Amino acid sequence: MSLTVTLPWPPPALSPNSRPHWSEKARAARQARHDAHLACIAAGVRKLPWDRMHVNIVFHAPNWRPYDSDNALSRAKSSLDGIADATGIDDSKWTYSISRGEPVTHGAVVVTVSEDAA
Repeated sequence: MSLTVTLPWPPPALSPNSRPHWSEKARAARQARHDAHLACIAAGVRKLPWDRMHVNIVFHAPNWRPYDSDNALSRAKSSLDGIADATGIDDSKWTYSISRGEPVTHGAVVVTVSEDAA
């Protein structure tokens, strides 16, 4: 069984290359975590009975500009924490696969979770 949730593109304040005021970054991180948790609930992703989870992340940038996959993953950390909150599975028990999808208006991060048999 797999479950998919679409999250908004993370705000610029969460980029590792950004240098916002600490309060701006904290506010953006808190909002991203909260939004991801609510998106999971809306998509039917609730506490899961699994011990481990595989997380497939597809980054759909808001434009054709190139971006680093590792920066995109860092930028999405707060959103992934929101998924951990919703599923009840700590991210230390996750395996990942990340990829880039086609750009979409306003950007999106599509996350599909499934049980990890390993």
